[in-house]
Amino acid sequence: MDKTIGIFGGGQLGRMMAQAALPLNIQCTFFEANRDCPAAQMGQVIDAQLDQAIETFIESAEVFSLEFENTPLADVDQLIKHKQIHPPRQALAIAQNRLLEKALFDQLDIPVAAYRAVDSLQSLEQAVRELGLPIVLKTATGGYDGKGQFVLRTADQIAEAWAELGRAKHLVAESFVSFSREVSIIAVRGQDGDVKTWPLAENHHHHGILSHSIVPAPNSAKLQGVAQDYITRLLNHLNYVGVLTLELFVTEQGLYANEMAPRVHNSGHWSIEGAVCSQFENHIRAVAGLPLGSTELIRPTVMVNIIGEHPATAEVLALSGAHLHLYNKTEREGRKIGHITLMPTDHAELTNLCRQLAEILPVPLALTTDMQIDF
Repeated sequence: MDKTIGIFGGGQLGRMMAQAALPLNIQCTFFEANRDCPAAQMGQVIDAQLDQAIETFIESAEVFSLEFENTPLADVDQLIKHKQIHPPRQALAIAQNRLLEKALFDQLDIPVAAYRAVDSLQSLEQAVRELGLPIVLKTATGGYDGKGQFVLRTADQIAEAWAELGRAKHLVAESFVSFSREVSIIAVRGQDGDVKTWPLAENHHHHGILSHSIVPAPNSAKLQGVAQDYITRLLNHLNYVGVLTLELFVTEQGLYANEMAPRVHNSGHWSIEGAVCSQFENHIRAVAGLPLGSTELIRPTVMVNIIGEHPATAEVLALSGAHLHLYNKTEREGRKIGHITLMPTDHAELTNLCRQLAEILPVPLALTTDMQIDF
């Protein structure tokens, strides 16, 4: 199939989408301000800073997608006058605003923590009275990887929280959810309405950034169907095309939605080796109007992010069952610059691989030798 897909953004997600597209004879172009972005090796990069750049981008492809939910809506609005974009604009607009997102969850009966809109110090004080403490105060727009958040535990932190985040003006205060772990469900919907989901991933974080994901999430058999139901409601309501991710908290009361991401997701990188058809290939298939591939698990996997500094390539590749993905990104503290997928055959090998990898990674992550996974 000869087709070109234009992608808003040229980061590692765009890079991996393009890598999945090439075997299908599908090319990608990228709308990106950084000419030396990770996706630059995979296709034409249209400099988003140039005059008439959006017009050039619109002419570069037949159909469009994105790799980042903060893609400017003004650019999308200009595009959809001429071409189609998947996922739809509505999904992007909702994902960019936590208040709209939570209202959608409420509308679809997807459980979410109690919340209040906050636009002043007085409304924050009222939210604290109504919700109780602790609460999580978040910017309604623009936050990611733990940024734009303040955990408010005592009343004497109210002024501090407002001073830190109040300039954003539009905030949301959420009741603090007592949860045992975080999981994510990733699904894809085709243009014909076909929906497929991957197994739940259990996600672990390091300084607010995803450090590693375990698939399938341990002890998740009873959770999988519930999560699939929630994300299918979202996909069908939005008439969505492409990959969607729903992040969830596991609580004693069941699953609570945290947020959705209208794109391929870091917690799904394992699927390149660990599933019959990866999140990247299935997203490309959906956007191009092709039949979806199987999301069946090949083997339990652990995906580990490389954050800040590169490990020695040879040392990683010497590990049995390890797959290394580097993003052509320079080293910087807190930056995701690659990932490693481990595909152990049993618990003994998993324990050994985690121990060896923990010694190799320059930035230590919370890889435990007693990690649980359902083989």
